[in-house]
Amino acid sequence: MTTILLVDDQQLIRDGFKLMLNLEPDLDVVGEAADGRAALALAARLHPDVVLLDIRMPVMDGLETTRRLAAAHSSAAILVLTTFDLDEYVYQALRDGARGFLLKDAPREQLVHAVRVVAGGETLLAPAITRRLIERFVRRPAGGQPPAVAAPLTEREQTVLRLLAHGQSNAEMAAELVLGEATVKTHVARILAKLGVRDRVQAVIAAYESGFVEPGA
Repeated sequence: MTTILLVDDQQLIRDGFKLMLNLEPDLDVVGEAADGRAALALAARLHPDVVLLDIRMPVMDGLETTRRLAAAHSSAAILVLTTFDLDEYVYQALRDGARGFLLKDAPREQLVHAVRVVAGGETLLAPAITRRLIERFVRRPAGGQPPAVAAPLTEREQTVLRLLAHGQSNAEMAAELVLGEATVKTHVARILAKLGVRDRVQAVIAAYESGFVEPGA
């Protein structure tokens, strides 16, 4: 059973999401909070698998909540909620440790899929909208600096990172590179280890910020 903590200052949003999620036999909303401060206390007590977190809230917003959950080494996967598809706050939340984001008006099947993806240890990176978000707000280094991200990676790992940065799933990369999915997973795991990042989102952000992958390429 995947346990979920809902964090949104709007009661109607929480009620709607709770109703949709609790219809699934493998999902269970175990707590609700109207702001980040209350969410931190509940997360410490309930240890949810997923925190569904509004990015813009009073008292403590989703950015600070994400940072504090990461600092507390919480095992919860953070899925950020937003009303804007290209929101700089969401980009910052991804940098700080969120595993993906979801628009508040997403249909039920997308909500359920997103929760299951991040609960399974993956990152919700495949949609092109996430790549566009990263491309738009990426903080590039000063001109002339070589892409240091590439240095520790083999040629094959560099190829995988480029495909990852363009939003391809393991299955899509396996098909393009004529490899097994298990081999692709191994390459991704080695990339994360060599770059010293937590997950695929962090690897993609590093690829763009270092200049290894060019926005719009």
